[in-house]
Amino acid sequence: MGKLVVIEGLDGAGKRTLAGLLTDAWRRAGATVATGAFPRYDVDVHADLVRDALHGRLGDVTGSVHAMAVLYALDRRGAADGIRADLARCDVVLLDRYVASNAAYGAARQHQGADGEFVEWVRELEVERFGLPIPDLHLLLRVPTGVAADRAARRERSEARERDVYESDGGLQARCAAVYDGLAAAGWLSPWEVLDGTADLRVDDVLDRWFAH
Repeated sequence: MGKLVVIEGLDGAGKRTLAGLLTDAWRRAGATVATGAFPRYDVDVHADLVRDALHGRLGDVTGSVHAMAVLYALDRRGAADGIRADLARCDVVLLDRYVASNAAYGAARQHQGADGEFVEWVRELEVERFGLPIPDLHLLLRVPTGVAADRAARRERSEARERDVYESDGGLQARCAAVYDGLAAAGWLSPWEVLDGTADLRVDDVLDRWFAH
C-alpha cells in the first residue's frame, strides 16, 4: 500500500512547483508516483459547479460556506475510488490540495480557527460520511500572504486566467494562512511538515526525513 501525501497552502504558494519537484525526485529514486489536484475542473461536475460559483455564475451559492464545502467534498468523493486504486499500485500518491483545503478556507470564511466547529464538520463529512482515504503526511507550503498574492497575480497574467473570488480576497487568504498554521500545529488528520515557500525547496531533505526507509 502506497503513502498518501498532500500539499497544502495558499493560492500562489507554489504547490504545483513543489509537486513537480517531489514527483521528479521520487521517480529518480525508483518509486512509482501517481499525482492529482483538487478541484478537478473539467473532470467532475461538482468541481465545475465550484468554478461557476467562484466566478459568480451560480447565484447565491457562493455565499453559503457549507454549500461550497459540500461541492468541494463531492468532487473528492467522486475521486476516492481512484485514489484507493492508485494507493494499491503505487508507492506514493501526491495530491495538490485535499480535505484540509476545505477545512482551512471554510473556517477562514467563518472567521473561525483550526479548533472551531467548521473544521470538525468537514472532518465528519469527508472522512466519516464519505470515507475518503486519510493522508499519511501533509506538507504545508507557507509563504507570506503578500508573496502568495503577487504570485497569483503573475499567474493570472501569464495564463490569461481570471482569479476567482477566493484568490482575490486578501483578508480571506490571511485568515486561511492562520487556520493552516493551526491545523499543522494540531497534526490534523496526520503529521504535518511546514516548508518555507520563499526559500529554495530542498525536497531531498523532506524525502530523507519521511521516506528514508
